[in-house]
Amino acid sequence: MSRSAVLCGLGSWLPPRCVTNDELSAELDTSDAWIRSRTGIGQRHVADASVATSDLAVEAGARALKSAQISSVDAVILATATPDRLCPATAPGVTARLGLGRVPAFDVAAVCTGFLYALATAAGLIAAGTADRVLVIGADTFSRILDPADRSTRAIFGDGAGAAVLRAGQPHEPGALGAVQLGSDGSDADLIRIPSGGSRDPFRAATAHEADPYFRMAGRAVFRRAVECMAESSRRALAESGWAVGDVDQLVSHQANLRIMHALADQLVLDRERCAIHLDRVGNTSAASVPLALADAVAGGTVRPGHRLLLTAFGGGLTWGACTLRWPDVEPA
Repeated sequence: MSRSAVLCGLGSWLPPRCVTNDELSAELDTSDAWIRSRTGIGQRHVADASVATSDLAVEAGARALKSAQISSVDAVILATATPDRLCPATAPGVTARLGLGRVPAFDVAAVCTGFLYALATAAGLIAAGTADRVLVIGADTFSRILDPADRSTRAIFGDGAGAAVLRAGQPHEPGALGAVQLGSDGSDADLIRIPSGGSRDPFRAATAHEADPYFRMAGRAVFRRAVECMAESSRRALAESGWAVGDVDQLVSHQANLRIMHALADQLVLDRERCAIHLDRVGNTSAASVPLALADAVAGGTVRPGHRLLLTAFGGGLTWGACTLRWPDVEPA
């Protein structure tokens, strides 16, 4: 019988510091009403200057291992768009700090879709027999790459990390990942980008004044593509799993913007009340978004064992994806 990846542990971590809309309004030309009406966000968590993405990843990873009641894995995959450094990858350092030994560890860069890409990669390692247990982490410190004067991005993004442990199991047991659908469209890569700092436009002392090291996003175009692509991949995942939309107990989508989440539910003809909502308290946490929303929904009792879940996300690249999952009897840590 074929091996499947089964979720057996879930962990989450948010930096203690919380920044409200009113605090942002004291710095920028905005207001609590403006931010809430356009995004649905009331606050976000921001890491202290001494805290890096790896620190958040270690905290979430440790909690996922605790939830799974294990102390070792065969591989670690870290999804992030804000690594500690351009080189080396952040995952090996996180693995060492977690005391997981010399197992393979690597980063996945798919921005807000990163966690789903990492889940799919982990499932492939398990299906191939390369690994029996994989720790998957989504972590980002987007506060480090935002333009201090850009209210449109500072209002949206926050910092955080979420993690899951996958183990080898059987396709029909609770927690087994169902159909996974992934996609990308590099022709629209400029809709979500950091213009400077890579090999295309490296930092140089002579041209430092011309560099743009901040995250940029074409909001209206991203809104349209996000709804379109998440709806398409979600329908494909549901069809492959043999589920109807009405079978879905909870839609756990990337927490990008409340309007996007509601528009997605409407496209799928799914009751908006079945959408897991977490961004009102944490904002858009990029690769951490889906696992954080999932952990919050489980902790709050919205997601219970046996529930049929549809996970979906959209991010830079452009990238997107969706997968189905029947929730097991797992408590987040």
